[in-house]
Amino acid sequence: MTANFVARETGFAMHGWAHGDRTTNEAFAPLEPYGERLDALLRDVRALGFGAIDLWGAHLHPDWATDEHVAIAREALARRGLEVASYAVWVERSNLVRSCELARAVGATTISGGLSGESAELAPVLREHGVTLAIENHPERSPSEVLAKIEAGAGTMAATVDTGWWATQGYDPALAIEELGVHVRRVHLKDVLHKDEPHESCVWGQGIVDIEACVRALQRIGYSDALTVEHEPEQHDPSDEIRAMREQLEAWLR
Repeated sequence: MTANFVARETGFAMHGWAHGDRTTNEAFAPLEPYGERLDALLRDVRALGFGAIDLWGAHLHPDWATDEHVAIAREALARRGLEVASYAVWVERSNLVRSCELARAVGATTISGGLSGESAELAPVLREHGVTLAIENHPERSPSEVLAKIEAGAGTMAATVDTGWWATQGYDPALAIEELGVHVRRVHLKDVLHKDEPHESCVWGQGIVDIEACVRALQRIGYSDALTVEHEPEQHDPSDEIRAMREQLEAWLR
């Protein structure tokens, strides 16, 4: 998840998500340094041993991404040998067409993110572009809320499981996986320090989420697609921790 580096452009001196999101967008929007900035990010991701990413919207945002940005991104992804498992961006009616175009342009057919508005209003655009919106749980307090939005999407929507946000909302993430079942399209494996906000990610095993139990639940429902390692600290570079968590995940899957 390239959002793991939400604090990177602040010098790992971030004061809340909005600060990191704004600073990252400001750094990546200008076309001239875009290729250099993105390539450096993808180089570092590849060095951590990953072969695929969820591409965070602040690194290619529908509000500013031009066709030139897209061409540069495609070249950088190919150069670094990285696939895009999903395009991770919050969508609404005003940005959905461009978000779908960007997802398809970088080789993804899934947007993993939240939505503003009614599912039924967004569904025709998703269907037209052949893109699935895998709703990432943030405000939802139970899987039934996610399932209601999926149903209203009439075949254009699925679920992205954010294990950390289920824990923040006080819902057992492994149970949420079981209840979402076949609707799970993407998974963000994240631990958090405590229930309720502020939502603070941490190294697996230091918080309240049993990540291995979530992995086993995914195996029980037959999920076999991408598993995303997510950890977004505000005050330090998470690279070494992310590498270690990837290795831990691979050991569980052997």
